Amino acid sequence: MAARGIIVTYETIRKWCKKFGSAYCNQIKKTRRRLGDTWYLDEVFIKINGVQHYLWRAVDQDGDEIDILVQKRKDKSAAKRFFKKLLKGQQATSIKVVTDKLRSYSAAKRDLMPSVEHSTQQYENNRCELSHQPSRQQERQMRRFKSQHQAQRFLTCHGVVNNLFRLGRHLMSAKNYRVLRDRAFVEWERASRIQNMA
Repeated sequence: MAARGIIVTYETIRKWCKKFGSAYCNQIKKTRRRLGDTWYLDEVFIKINGVQHYLWRAVDQDGDEIDILVQKRKDKSAAKRFFKKLLKGQQATSIKVVTDKLRSYSAAKRDLMPSVEHSTQQYENNRCELSHQPSRQQERQMRRFKSQHQAQRFLTCHGVVNNLFRLGRHLMSAKNYRVLRDRAFVEWERASRIQNMA
C-alpha cells in the first residue's frame, strides 16, 4: 500500500480484519500441519477500555503460535479454559508443557493433562515471553483494543498469519528463504481466493 502511495488508517485495517480476517485464517488453518508437541505457555496483561485483561498465549518449540485466549482473570478456571481451547484446537495433547511458576497452570494441568511433563525452570519459557512482542506492537499501532471480543478476534488471526510469514530469515540461506517466502505467498493467495469466491 505504501509503495502505491495509498494511505491506510488503523481503523481501515481494523475493519478489514473484522470482515476478512477470520475467513482467511480458517482457510490457512485447514491446510496447516499440526504444530509442535512441546507447548510454551505464558500470560501477559493488556488494557482494554481501562480494564486489565490477560492475554494467554501458547507457542510450540519452533516459535509458532498455537493459540491465544483473552480473559479477565488468571486463576485456575481461566487456565483450564485455556488448556481446553488448546486441546480442542490441536486435537492432541503435548509431550511437555513449559510455563512460569503461576500456580494456575499446575492446577489446571493436573486436572486436564495429568500425565504430561511440566517444567517451570527459570528462563526456559523465554520463547513464549518473546512471542508477545508482535502483539504489543499491533496493540500500539491500533491505539489499543476496543473490546475483549475484538482483541480475541484480531490476535487470533494475527497469530495465524504471523506463523505463515515468520520464516526465520537469520537461520537459512537467501535461496531457501526466497523459496519458503514464495510458498507462503502462494498459500496466502489460495486462502484469499477461496474466500473471495465464497
